[in-house]
Parts: sequence; C-alpha cells; structure tokens
Amino acid sequence: MAGKIKSLRWWIIGLVTLGTVLNYLARSTLSVAAPTLKAELSITTQQYSWIVIAFQASYTVMQTVAGAVLDALGTRLGFMIFAVGWAVANALHALAGGWVGLAFFRSLLGANEAAAIPAGAKVVSEWFPARERSLATSAFQMGTSVGNMIAPPLVAFCILWWGWRSAFVVSGALSLVWALMWWFCYRRPEEHTKLSAQELTMIREGQGGAAPDGPLPSRWSLLKERSFWAIALPRFFAEPAWQTFNFFIPLYLVSAWHLDLKAVALWAWLPFLAADFGSLAAGVLPGWLIRRGAGVIASRKITMTCGALLMAGPACIGLATSPMMAIVFFCIGGFAHQMLNGALITLCSDMFPSNRVGTVSGLTGSAAWIGGILFTFLIGQSADSFGYNPLFVSLCGLDLVGCFVLWMLARKIAE
Repeated sequence: MAGKIKSLRWWIIGLVTLGTVLNYLARSTLSVAAPTLKAELSITTQQYSWIVIAFQASYTVMQTVAGAVLDALGTRLGFMIFAVGWAVANALHALAGGWVGLAFFRSLLGANEAAAIPAGAKVVSEWFPARERSLATSAFQMGTSVGNMIAPPLVAFCILWWGWRSAFVVSGALSLVWALMWWFCYRRPEEHTKLSAQELTMIREGQGGAAPDGPLPSRWSLLKERSFWAIALPRFFAEPAWQTFNFFIPLYLVSAWHLDLKAVALWAWLPFLAADFGSLAAGVLPGWLIRRGAGVIASRKITMTCGALLMAGPACIGLATSPMMAIVFFCIGGFAHQMLNGALITLCSDMFPSNRVGTVSGLTGSAAWIGGILFTFLIGQSADSFGYNPLFVSLCGLDLVGCFVLWMLARKIAE
C-alpha cells in the first residue's frame, strides 16, 4: 500500500532501542569521566559513591512513579518529557564545580531516566502481539548494554579533545535530538498514518483478551504475596553487580592497574558486549528447556542458577595477573548478570496477571535499586581502605543467595 511502511512495529521498537542506548550513554558518562573528575575536582572515592547514590536514590523513587505518569500523559508525550529531562540534566553536569553539584545534577538525571524501561514496556504492549513481545522487549533492553559500550570511547574522545565538561554536553545533546525524533515519529498504532491496515489487524488480533476483571490491587497487598518476594528479593541481591559494573569499572582499572584514559576507552566497553550475549542467553535458554519438558517457572529458575554460578568469574578478579585478564573476568560477570536478570524480569509476566505486571515490575525494580544503593555505599566506605577484590567476591555471594531465595520461595508456585 502506497505511503505505508512494512513491519512498522519493528521500526518503532528500533526507535525505542536507540532511546535506551542514549539513556544508558548518559548515565555511563559519569563513570568513564570519574578518574578525570576525581583528579581535577579533588573528589574522593567516598564522595564519588555519594554522587552515584544520589542518582540511584532518585531513580529508585521515580521507578514506581514513572509508569503512572506515562499512563496519564500517554507514551508519546510522557516519554518525550522524560527524555528532554534527562538530556538537560546530563548537560548540566558541565556546570558542576565539585561533588555536591555533581550529586545534585545526578539526582535530576536519575529522576528522569527512570522512565525509560517502563516506557519501552508500554510501547511493546501497544505495538506488538503477545507472541512477539519477548523478542521486542529483548531488543530494547539490549540497548542498555550498547549504551555502556559506546560510553568509554566517546567520553574519552571528548575529554581528550575538549575537556570533561564537553562529554556531558555531547551525550546530553544526543538525547535531546532523540527526544525530538520521538515526538515527530511516534504515534499509537491506531493513529499512525504509516501503519498498514493489515499490520494493525495483526497487532490487535494477537494481543489477546482484556486484562483480568476486578479492581487493581494495592501496592501494600502485593507485599503480602509470596510470589512478589520470590522476585523482589533475588533482584535486591542481584542488582549490586550490574550497578558496580556500570559505575566502577573505569575507576577500578585506574586504581588497580593504573591505566590511562585511552586504555580505559579501549577495554571498558567489552563487559557490556558480553552482557548483550547474556541477554540473548536469557531469551534462548528458557525456550530450550521448555521444549525439553521443563515448566515455565522452572526454566527461569534454572537460567538464574546458571547465571549465578557464572558470577564466580568476577569473584576471581583478585587472581588476575593483567588488566586484560581482569576484563575477561568482568566479561563473564556481564554475561552472567544479564542472563540471570533477564530471567528475573520475565518472571513478573510469568507469575502475575497482566493487570498487575506494571506495578510488580516497578516495585521489584525499586527493591533492586535499593540493593544497588546499599552496595554502592559499601564501596564508598571500603574501597580505598581494602581495595575492590573483596567486593567482587561478595557480588558472587549475593547472587548465590538470591538464587537460593528464588528456589525456596518459588518452589510451591504453580507452573
């Protein structure tokens, strides 16, 4: 049909994926610039941890709010407002003169970036039939790792040529351009002039029935359910690993191996490439297990177990005899975390009806980020005194505890 775009839904999810890439590029700019910031602004590791915690705290709070805002304003307007917010907040980092200013602008960034994953999930629910949703979700979630991969070379280039302040301005400007693209390109399927009637029919017919009848449960009622804690507690124990990789790999490489900025740019993106393959494994392994007779819940538990066991990789970083070997261990950790985390996120859809998935996802996400905040505080208090190696060992221990909790709490849940 003239004027229509074939398979438009995949172009739409591609636009969401690009937004996720830039979202994670913005948040990763700080970690790559951290060694330079510590030197030029006389910031200690403890003060740096407070900067990170400021981001984590606002992100944690807003994760439970952003979904409601997106529902109220609509995906098109709501996502654009949040994207403009994180673009401006990231660029404002360039005005900071010390760690307090960085912490303030970081909190603004976290408050706005918290909308990215809920917005992506909302787009998937609007544009995809049920049978394609897991693949579409995997696509935009892979953008999280790609953003982390792009950050080291891009930020290092900006710092070496124009100074550290330029890195925040450039990454913020890219997000602002994307926000404008989103506003002009996104519409709901029923409103999009480039969507064919055939594809619209396929989307609508494949989305299944309406959400279960009855009033939506309160958030407090979910706290009484075993199924909720079977997801929330493992996510609480698992999230510190990912946030440590996001915020502290460049600092570790500089402090432990005395690498310069160019070397950090050369190596620090590799764990996030491995993380992309971990995301793929989280989608492929459960299907393989189900085809061989495993139940849906059992397939998720086995997938998380494999990831938790592989976290032995970063636990061995203290045994590394070269920075390259340390990066290899980080790569194993990136793969392992995204593998187990993908299983945990999918459990929300497996264990709860559709009219509760958004609420459960937000609350378990907040539980995860609380775990990340506490571990970041621990790093700030101990890294300069005891080094990073004991912390990396503890990340493996936390994931194994989370795995045990999942098996215990989910053992009586029906498939």
